[in-house]
Amino acid sequence: MRSMLLDWPKRFHIINGIARGLLYLHQDSRLRIIHRDLKASNILLDSNMDPKISDFGLARCFAESQTGANTNRVVGTYGYMSPEYAVDGLFSVKSDLWCDGAGNS
Repeated sequence: MRSMLLDWPKRFHIINGIARGLLYLHQDSRLRIIHRDLKASNILLDSNMDPKISDFGLARCFAESQTGANTNRVVGTYGYMSPEYAVDGLFSVKSDLWCDGAGNS
């Protein structure tokens, strides 16, 4: 079963791909996109183990200069959302990068 484990270069490749995808969504695309439900099950790997961010059902689009918003209806998976979003409905590009220290992001 050890042959099924990912080596560190492949893990780095996957992590780097996810980071590049978030950078594109948050900064480089025509619209700023906040995913709001980023978690391991929403990262797909293709046959080359290249990561693809999926499930944009909760995503919000913003103008280029806008970085966040407030909502009265909090949606998503509570174990993966930032405290400011879960408690106050405040979300921003930082919400997609939040990690609780237990491996949840």
